[in-house]
Parts: sequence; structure tokens; C-alpha cells
Amino acid sequence: MFESKRCTIKTFQKSDYVDVKKLYVDREVRKFLGGVRQEGSIEAALREMLHTNDGSFYWAVREKHTDNFIGLVSLDPHHDGTYLEVSYQFLPNWWGKGYATEVVQLVIDYGLNELNLPKIVAETQTANTSSCKLLERLGMELEKTISRFGAEQAIYSITSSN
Repeated sequence: MFESKRCTIKTFQKSDYVDVKKLYVDREVRKFLGGVRQEGSIEAALREMLHTNDGSFYWAVREKHTDNFIGLVSLDPHHDGTYLEVSYQFLPNWWGKGYATEVVQLVIDYGLNELNLPKIVAETQTANTSSCKLLERLGMELEKTISRFGAEQAIYSITSSN
């Protein structure tokens, strides 16, 4: 478990299914993530997160004082297979309030300093300017753009200073 100023970040559990499912059916959340997922696809994704054995980490994010669900953050193998990728999905009513910055920074720090990862990557659609700005604010640098999933993707990275 991690704690930030306003959030608790706990390992994803079966008890988080109902809350995390909200992310997968929200049109705004899924706008740059391939669209709303179907029920069977959601269940498969949740089971995979619960029973991961590939070095992945999935955390449910909740507001500290209310225990309200905010979103999901993860470190899991990037599509290219070399480095772990930081990914995040937050419910829209938490957008623009600094929660993602606070939580994603904590996860990046954990990956670089506790897991001793040499590098962490992030991939987002270039059209998702809010996500691009967030990654840049956290010190990640644009490495390249590619076409994947039918859209232009920006690949960002940050390396360990150790």
C-alpha cells in the first residue's frame, strides 16, 4: 500500500471489481483507450489483474478521507516487451484536480527507486493532450510517436538517476 497526500493506493483486490468496472464502461475514460469494453472483456481483464504472474502491479486508488474510488494505476509490461509501462485510468469527476499527478508520480518513484527499474515507459494517444501534459509534468520525455490501435501514440519514458 502507498499513501499520497490525498490518496491511498492499494493492491487491486476482488472487492475492487465493481469500482474498477466503472472505468471500463465510462465513455469519457475510454475515449483514448479503445472505447467502452464489453462485459466478457471486462471480466477477463479484471481476472487477469487479480491473478497476474508476469511482474505486473495493479493498484486501486481511493480518496484518503472518504474512501471514494478514484481510479486504477498500474505498472505492467509494455507492448514492446522491454520495460514496464505506467498506466492510469481515473473517473472523470476526479480529473483536473491533481490526483493523477500525485498518484502517478508515486508509482513512478516506486518503480525507479524500490523496484530498481532502469526505465519506465508510458504510451498514450497524441490526441490525449491532457495525458501527454501529465507525463511531461512528471519528467517523462517523448521518445517517439508510432501508429498503434488505429491512432498515433506517443511513447514517453523516464530513466533512473541511480
